[in-house]
Amino acid sequence: MPSVATIGFFDGVHRGHQYLMSQLVEAAARQSLQSTVITFDRHPRQVLGSDYQPQLLTTIDEKLERLALTGVDNCVVLSFTPALASLSAHDFMTQVLHDQLHARQLYIGYDNRFGHNRTEGFADYVRYGAALGMDVIQSTAMQIEGINVSSSVVRSFISEGEVEMATRCLGYHYTVSGRVVDGFHEGRQLGFPTANLQTDDPCKLIPAPGVYAVKVSIGQSAELLPAMMNIGRRPTFGNNFQLTLEVHIINFSGNLYGQRLSVQFVQRLRNEQKFQSIQALRRQLLSDEKTVSEYLEAKQHQEK
Repeated sequence: MPSVATIGFFDGVHRGHQYLMSQLVEAAARQSLQSTVITFDRHPRQVLGSDYQPQLLTTIDEKLERLALTGVDNCVVLSFTPALASLSAHDFMTQVLHDQLHARQLYIGYDNRFGHNRTEGFADYVRYGAALGMDVIQSTAMQIEGINVSSSVVRSFISEGEVEMATRCLGYHYTVSGRVVDGFHEGRQLGFPTANLQTDDPCKLIPAPGVYAVKVSIGQSAELLPAMMNIGRRPTFGNNFQLTLEVHIINFSGNLYGQRLSVQFVQRLRNEQKFQSIQALRRQLLSDEKTVSEYLEAKQHQEK
């Protein structure tokens, strides 16, 4: 069926992407066409540079879930292979958009370029589209506080621990998921049992080290539990080179080993720091727990 299409990697499906999708859906509805999103199964640079390890905002499954929420009719996931990477924008528009997907219109993100080596630009896409009977339209940027929302901007916020700004750009709380594995058991001795999280995807971006107010769901449950999370190398317990992600769910008792947790980042409290004694660390954790509880409770009231 003829479609209105857009193409991109769409990492994070942030508010800029959501704005583009809303234009796509509206344009398709006006013309009684299907709205189609074309994305890729892996970051193009993973194919173009074999040693490249991306820092992704969303796994492929998370991305598809987020794209489904935008209301688009179809999502086509292309396997990004060397053969696909070698296609020029002209060939891609002809062979994929025109011949396979029957695109009548193509919406392009304000900063998006595609095709071999990304050598062609928007003016080229318009020219190729005209020859194929395809209108090519460029979307404008979504701005927050004068900043153009983009995946790279969101990554920089998360890398710096600015999870509240990341939330504003994403339109949802940044989330890291994984399984609970055996840890060092130091939290239990302190009276703060923690779940040691091993993330699902090694390419998933981890926020900056520090202590965070988070909300946690366990397994398939939709219930969000108040929690605090420490990301770091546990300096109070010696020199540790391994980065750990430890979650303490407030007022929770139960065995979480082997369970899958999804952690939503709400606010960063402080940097990770080295304490002179275990007692000093425990006092700080009690203070952190009180701060997190009060903050998340106030936040919950605001959102009602």
